[in-house]
Amino acid sequence: MELAVDIVETPIGKLSVVAEGDQLCHLDFENGDVRMATLLKRRYGAYQLTPKENAAKMRDRLAAYFNGDWSSLMDLKCKTGGTEFQKTVWNALCEIPRGETWSYAELADHIGNPSAVRAVARANALNPISIFIPCHRVIGKDGTLTGYAGGLDRKEYLLRHEGALLV
Repeated sequence: MELAVDIVETPIGKLSVVAEGDQLCHLDFENGDVRMATLLKRRYGAYQLTPKENAAKMRDRLAAYFNGDWSSLMDLKCKTGGTEFQKTVWNALCEIPRGETWSYAELADHIGNPSAVRAVARANALNPISIFIPCHRVIGKDGTLTGYAGGLDRKEYLLRHEGALLV
């Protein structure tokens, strides 16, 4: 499988963009290359990354997002892979309004499976498309910032950028 890859500079570091045709299939911070390789191998088996500037038009979308254009997140063609449970969690993440946060327990309740908090947390951690599938909007039950593959400093930045953290 041949996949397009681009590295995009953002205010919080470089993002690796991977696309299959015009569909985004992976978006992660550059320091997550091992994570990216693991997730792509799990999904595609053998694959080859071919450099392509502005793959899936993500340079444009990311620039708009970081400039406060929230509409840049809409109508994004994604190919996430994953199990049905993971897809349910990832779809639910997209329902967390910008400027708000939910706990893992709230997310589990939202999908109708309140006892699946740990499974929800694991699915959240395996999100292949950071920022656009906003796993950064999930926090600990006590309001603390917890786990984010890109690092808690980036999570805090994204939440402040979106208006969820005002202090």
